[in-house]
Amino acid sequence: MRRLFYLIREAWANMRTNRMTTIVAVLTTAFTLTCVGIFLLLYVNLQHAAGWLQEDVKIMVYLDDRLSRDGRLQLELMLKSDRMVASVLYISKEQALTEFRAQFPADSHLLEGLGENPLPASFVVALAPDFRSPEAMKDWVDQVQTMQGVAKVDYNQRWTSLLAELIGYIELAAIGVGILLSAAAVTIIGNTIRLALFARREEIEILRLIGATGTFIRVPYFLEGAVLGACGSALSLVILKVGFELFRQQVQFISRFSGIEGLISFFPLSACLGLVLAGTLLGFTGSVVSLLRVGEGRV
Repeated sequence: MRRLFYLIREAWANMRTNRMTTIVAVLTTAFTLTCVGIFLLLYVNLQHAAGWLQEDVKIMVYLDDRLSRDGRLQLELMLKSDRMVASVLYISKEQALTEFRAQFPADSHLLEGLGENPLPASFVVALAPDFRSPEAMKDWVDQVQTMQGVAKVDYNQRWTSLLAELIGYIELAAIGVGILLSAAAVTIIGNTIRLALFARREEIEILRLIGATGTFIRVPYFLEGAVLGACGSALSLVILKVGFELFRQQVQFISRFSGIEGLISFFPLSACLGLVLAGTLLGFTGSVVSLLRVGEGRV
Protein backbone atom coordinates (compact mmCIF):
# COMPACT_ATOMS: atom_id res chain seq x y z
CA MET A 1 0.00 0.00 0.00
CA ARG A 2 2.87 2.36 0.81
CA ARG A 3 4.33 1.71 -2.63
CA LEU A 4 0.99 2.52 -4.29
CA PHE A 5 0.76 5.83 -2.42
CA TYR A 6 4.29 6.65 -3.50
CA LEU A 7 3.48 6.00 -7.17
CA ILE A 8 0.34 8.15 -7.00
CA ARG A 9 2.23 10.95 -5.23
CA GLU A 10 4.94 10.86 -7.90
CA ALA A 11 2.36 11.08 -10.68
CA TRP A 12 0.74 14.08 -8.98
CA ALA A 13 4.12 15.74 -8.49
CA ASN A 14 4.90 15.31 -12.18
CA MET A 15 1.65 16.99 -13.22
CA ARG A 16 2.06 19.83 -10.71
CA THR A 17 5.64 20.50 -11.77
CA ASN A 18 4.71 20.71 -15.47
CA ARG A 19 1.48 22.66 -15.12
CA MET A 20 1.48 24.26 -18.55
CA THR A 21 2.16 21.07 -20.49
CA THR A 22 -0.38 19.27 -18.31
CA ILE A 23 -3.03 21.86 -19.17
CA VAL A 24 -2.17 21.64 -22.87
CA ALA A 25 -2.43 17.83 -22.79
CA VAL A 26 -5.81 17.93 -21.03
CA LEU A 27 -7.19 20.57 -23.42
CA THR A 28 -5.92 18.66 -26.46
CA THR A 29 -7.57 15.46 -25.29
CA ALA A 30 -10.77 17.39 -24.51
CA PHE A 31 -10.77 18.97 -27.98
CA THR A 32 -10.14 15.59 -29.60
CA LEU A 33 -12.96 13.81 -27.81
CA THR A 34 -15.30 16.79 -28.20
CA CYS A 35 -14.92 16.67 -31.99
CA VAL A 36 -15.43 12.91 -32.02
CA GLY A 37 -18.32 13.28 -29.55
CA ILE A 38 -20.14 15.70 -31.86
CA PHE A 39 -20.14 13.11 -34.63
CA LEU A 40 -21.15 10.39 -32.17
CA LEU A 41 -24.03 12.51 -30.85
CA LEU A 42 -25.22 13.14 -34.40
CA TYR A 43 -24.85 9.43 -35.18
CA VAL A 44 -26.76 8.32 -32.05
CA ASN A 45 -29.64 10.73 -32.65
CA LEU A 46 -29.87 9.87 -36.34
CA GLN A 47 -29.98 6.19 -35.40
CA HIS A 48 -32.80 7.03 -33.01
CA ALA A 49 -34.58 9.02 -35.73
CA ALA A 50 -34.09 6.17 -38.19
CA GLY A 51 -35.66 3.71 -35.76
CA TRP A 52 -38.56 6.10 -35.19
CA LEU A 53 -39.10 6.58 -38.93
CA GLN A 54 -38.80 2.87 -39.64
CA GLU A 55 -41.49 2.20 -37.05
CA ASP A 56 -43.74 4.57 -38.98
CA VAL A 57 -42.97 3.08 -42.40
CA LYS A 58 -45.91 1.06 -43.71
CA ILE A 59 -45.82 -1.09 -46.82
CA MET A 60 -48.87 -0.89 -49.05
CA VAL A 61 -49.77 -4.15 -50.80
CA TYR A 62 -52.35 -3.29 -53.48
CA LEU A 63 -54.60 -6.12 -54.61
CA ASP A 64 -55.73 -7.10 -58.07
CA ASP A 65 -59.41 -6.18 -58.60
CA ARG A 66 -60.01 -9.67 -60.01
CA LEU A 67 -58.88 -11.34 -56.77
CA SER A 68 -61.70 -13.30 -55.16
CA ARG A 69 -62.67 -13.09 -51.50
CA ASP A 70 -61.19 -16.53 -50.81
CA GLY A 71 -57.98 -15.52 -52.57
CA ARG A 72 -57.79 -12.36 -50.49
CA LEU A 73 -58.29 -14.29 -47.24
CA GLN A 74 -55.62 -16.79 -48.26
CA LEU A 75 -53.19 -14.01 -49.13
CA GLU A 76 -53.93 -12.28 -45.81
CA LEU A 77 -53.25 -15.52 -43.93
CA MET A 78 -49.92 -15.93 -45.77
CA LEU A 79 -48.85 -12.41 -44.85
CA LYS A 80 -49.82 -12.78 -41.19
CA SER A 81 -47.93 -16.08 -40.89
CA ASP A 82 -44.73 -14.48 -42.22
CA ARG A 83 -42.19 -14.08 -39.39
CA MET A 84 -41.07 -10.75 -40.88
CA VAL A 85 -44.56 -9.24 -40.55
CA ALA A 86 -45.70 -7.53 -37.34
CA SER A 87 -49.22 -6.53 -38.40
CA VAL A 88 -51.55 -6.63 -41.39
CA LEU A 89 -54.54 -4.32 -41.88
CA TYR A 90 -57.02 -4.86 -44.71
CA ILE A 91 -58.51 -1.79 -46.43
CA SER A 92 -61.39 -2.42 -48.80
CA LYS A 93 -62.10 -0.43 -51.93
CA GLU A 94 -64.92 1.41 -50.13
CA GLN A 95 -62.68 2.27 -47.17
CA ALA A 96 -59.97 3.50 -49.53
CA LEU A 97 -62.47 5.80 -51.25
CA THR A 98 -63.76 7.14 -47.93
CA GLU A 99 -60.22 7.85 -46.68
CA PHE A 100 -59.28 9.56 -49.96
CA ARG A 101 -62.27 11.89 -49.70
CA ALA A 102 -61.46 12.66 -46.06
CA GLN A 103 -57.78 13.39 -46.72
CA PHE A 104 -58.19 15.22 -50.06
CA PRO A 105 -61.65 16.88 -50.01
CA ALA A 106 -60.62 19.41 -52.68
CA ASP A 107 -59.68 16.63 -55.13
CA SER A 108 -62.57 14.25 -54.47
CA HIS A 109 -64.43 15.58 -57.52
CA LEU A 110 -61.77 13.99 -59.73
CA LEU A 111 -63.21 10.54 -58.96
CA GLU A 112 -66.85 11.46 -59.55
CA GLY A 113 -66.65 11.27 -63.33
CA LEU A 114 -65.05 7.84 -63.30
CA GLY A 115 -68.20 6.05 -62.23
CA GLU A 116 -66.92 2.88 -60.61
CA ASN A 117 -64.55 3.21 -57.67
CA PRO A 118 -61.02 3.14 -59.23
CA LEU A 119 -59.15 2.72 -55.94
CA PRO A 120 -57.87 -0.81 -55.23
CA ALA A 121 -58.22 -2.79 -52.02
CA SER A 122 -54.98 -3.13 -50.11
CA PHE A 123 -53.13 -4.48 -47.10
CA VAL A 124 -51.22 -2.10 -44.85
CA VAL A 125 -48.26 -4.12 -43.61
CA ALA A 126 -45.85 -3.23 -40.79
CA LEU A 127 -42.68 -5.31 -40.57
CA ALA A 128 -41.25 -6.66 -37.33
CA PRO A 129 -38.53 -4.49 -35.69
CA ASP A 130 -35.72 -6.87 -36.71
CA PHE A 131 -36.65 -6.57 -40.39
CA ARG A 132 -37.02 -2.83 -40.90
CA SER A 133 -33.67 -2.13 -42.53
CA PRO A 134 -33.77 -0.90 -46.15
CA GLU A 135 -32.26 -4.17 -47.38
CA ALA A 136 -34.73 -6.35 -45.50
CA MET A 137 -37.67 -4.22 -46.68
CA LYS A 138 -36.57 -4.41 -50.31
CA ASP A 139 -36.13 -8.18 -50.17
CA TRP A 140 -39.54 -8.63 -48.59
CA VAL A 141 -41.22 -6.32 -51.14
CA ASP A 142 -39.60 -8.17 -54.05
CA GLN A 143 -40.87 -11.45 -52.63
CA VAL A 144 -44.46 -10.23 -52.08
CA GLN A 145 -44.55 -8.59 -55.51
CA THR A 146 -44.49 -12.06 -57.11
CA MET A 147 -47.46 -13.41 -55.12
CA GLN A 148 -50.64 -14.18 -56.98
CA GLY A 149 -53.30 -11.52 -56.55
CA VAL A 150 -50.84 -8.70 -55.77
CA ALA A 151 -51.02 -5.82 -58.24
CA LYS A 152 -48.38 -3.55 -56.73
CA VAL A 153 -46.30 -3.09 -53.58
CA ASP A 154 -45.35 0.41 -52.54
CA TYR A 155 -43.40 1.98 -49.66
CA ASN A 156 -41.18 4.98 -49.05
CA GLN A 157 -37.93 3.31 -50.10
CA ARG A 158 -36.17 6.54 -51.01
CA TRP A 159 -36.30 8.09 -47.55
CA THR A 160 -35.23 4.95 -45.70
CA SER A 161 -32.31 4.41 -48.09
CA LEU A 162 -31.16 8.04 -47.90
CA LEU A 163 -31.27 7.99 -44.10
CA ALA A 164 -29.29 4.76 -43.97
CA GLU A 165 -26.64 6.22 -46.32
CA LEU A 166 -26.40 9.43 -44.27
CA ILE A 167 -25.88 7.44 -41.06
CA GLY A 168 -23.15 5.41 -42.79
CA TYR A 169 -21.31 8.55 -43.94
CA ILE A 170 -21.46 10.09 -40.45
CA GLU A 171 -20.13 6.86 -38.96
CA LEU A 172 -17.18 6.88 -41.38
CA ALA A 173 -16.51 10.57 -40.68
CA ALA A 174 -16.53 9.93 -36.92
CA ILE A 175 -14.05 7.09 -37.34
CA GLY A 176 -11.73 9.13 -39.59
CA VAL A 177 -11.79 12.24 -37.40
CA GLY A 178 -11.38 10.11 -34.30
CA ILE A 179 -8.27 8.38 -35.65
CA LEU A 180 -6.60 11.63 -36.73
CA LEU A 181 -7.34 13.58 -33.55
CA SER A 182 -6.56 10.61 -31.31
CA ALA A 183 -3.11 10.43 -32.85
CA ALA A 184 -2.67 14.13 -32.05
CA ALA A 185 -3.75 13.60 -28.44
CA VAL A 186 -1.38 10.65 -28.03
CA THR A 187 1.48 12.77 -29.40
CA ILE A 188 0.76 15.71 -27.07
CA ILE A 189 0.45 13.51 -23.99
CA GLY A 190 3.59 11.62 -25.01
CA ASN A 191 5.52 14.88 -25.24
CA THR A 192 4.19 15.92 -21.82
CA ILE A 193 5.49 12.69 -20.29
CA ARG A 194 8.83 13.13 -22.05
CA LEU A 195 9.20 16.63 -20.60
CA ALA A 196 8.49 15.26 -17.15
CA LEU A 197 11.17 12.62 -17.67
CA PHE A 198 13.67 15.26 -18.74
CA ALA A 199 12.86 17.51 -15.75
CA ARG A 200 13.42 14.65 -13.29
CA ARG A 201 16.25 12.84 -15.04
CA GLU A 202 18.65 13.20 -12.09
CA GLU A 203 16.13 11.80 -9.63
CA ILE A 204 15.38 8.93 -12.00
CA GLU A 205 19.08 8.16 -12.30
CA ILE A 206 19.41 8.04 -8.50
CA LEU A 207 16.45 5.66 -8.26
CA ARG A 208 18.04 3.42 -10.87
CA LEU A 209 21.38 3.41 -9.04
CA ILE A 210 19.82 2.33 -5.74
CA GLY A 211 18.13 -0.63 -7.42
CA ALA A 212 14.69 0.61 -8.54
CA THR A 213 13.38 -1.40 -11.47
CA GLY A 214 12.40 0.20 -14.75
CA THR A 215 8.77 -0.77 -14.16
CA PHE A 216 8.72 0.92 -10.74
CA ILE A 217 10.09 4.11 -12.28
CA ARG A 218 7.73 4.06 -15.23
CA VAL A 219 4.45 3.41 -13.39
CA PRO A 220 3.99 7.05 -12.15
CA TYR A 221 4.28 8.25 -15.74
CA PHE A 222 1.77 5.63 -16.90
CA LEU A 223 -0.60 6.88 -14.21
CA GLU A 224 0.05 10.48 -15.22
CA GLY A 225 -0.84 9.78 -18.84
CA ALA A 226 -4.01 7.92 -17.84
CA VAL A 227 -5.09 10.75 -15.51
CA LEU A 228 -4.45 13.37 -18.20
CA GLY A 229 -6.58 11.41 -20.65
CA ALA A 230 -9.37 10.87 -18.11
CA CYS A 231 -9.44 14.58 -17.21
CA GLY A 232 -9.53 15.55 -20.87
CA SER A 233 -12.41 13.16 -21.62
CA ALA A 234 -14.35 14.36 -18.58
CA LEU A 235 -13.89 17.95 -19.76
CA SER A 236 -15.08 16.99 -23.25
CA LEU A 237 -18.27 15.54 -21.74
CA VAL A 238 -18.90 18.82 -19.93
CA ILE A 239 -18.39 20.77 -23.17
CA LEU A 240 -20.67 18.41 -25.12
CA LYS A 241 -23.39 18.54 -22.47
CA VAL A 242 -23.36 22.35 -22.32
CA GLY A 243 -23.41 22.61 -26.12
CA PHE A 244 -26.19 20.03 -26.36
CA GLU A 245 -28.40 21.87 -23.86
CA LEU A 246 -27.81 25.19 -25.63
CA PHE A 247 -28.73 23.60 -28.97
CA ARG A 248 -31.91 22.09 -27.52
CA GLN A 249 -32.94 25.43 -26.05
CA GLN A 250 -32.42 27.13 -29.42
CA VAL A 251 -34.53 24.47 -31.13
CA GLN A 252 -37.41 25.19 -28.73
CA PHE A 253 -37.53 28.82 -29.90
CA ILE A 254 -37.88 27.85 -33.58
CA SER A 255 -41.54 27.11 -34.27
CA ARG A 256 -40.81 24.96 -37.32
CA PHE A 257 -38.83 22.53 -35.15
CA SER A 258 -41.21 22.56 -32.21
CA GLY A 259 -41.31 19.15 -30.56
CA ILE A 260 -37.98 17.98 -32.00
CA GLU A 261 -36.19 18.72 -28.73
CA GLY A 262 -38.08 15.78 -27.23
CA LEU A 263 -36.70 13.42 -29.88
CA ILE A 264 -33.02 14.24 -29.41
CA SER A 265 -31.07 12.93 -26.45
CA PHE A 266 -27.61 13.06 -24.91
CA PHE A 267 -25.33 10.08 -24.44
CA PRO A 268 -26.56 7.44 -22.00
CA LEU A 269 -24.46 6.77 -18.91
CA SER A 270 -22.76 3.76 -20.54
CA ALA A 271 -21.60 5.89 -23.49
CA CYS A 272 -20.30 8.61 -21.12
CA LEU A 273 -18.29 6.03 -19.21
CA GLY A 274 -17.02 4.66 -22.52
CA LEU A 275 -15.84 8.14 -23.56
CA VAL A 276 -13.98 8.58 -20.26
CA LEU A 277 -12.41 5.15 -20.72
CA ALA A 278 -11.38 6.07 -24.28
CA GLY A 279 -9.66 9.22 -22.99
CA THR A 280 -7.91 7.22 -20.27
CA LEU A 281 -6.64 4.75 -22.85
CA LEU A 282 -5.44 7.59 -25.08
CA GLY A 283 -3.47 9.07 -22.21
CA PHE A 284 -2.04 5.71 -21.19
CA THR A 285 -1.05 5.01 -24.82
CA GLY A 286 0.68 8.40 -25.03
CA SER A 287 2.76 7.64 -21.95
CA VAL A 288 3.62 4.15 -23.21
CA VAL A 289 4.73 5.53 -26.59
CA SER A 290 6.85 8.16 -24.88
CA LEU A 291 8.53 5.74 -22.48
CA LEU A 292 9.22 3.17 -25.19
CA ARG A 293 11.48 5.74 -26.86
CA VAL A 294 13.53 6.06 -23.73
CA GLY A 295 16.33 3.54 -23.42
CA GLU A 296 16.29 1.01 -20.61
CA GLY A 297 19.57 2.32 -19.36
CA ARG A 298 18.17 5.80 -18.75
CA VAL A 299 14.91 4.81 -17.02
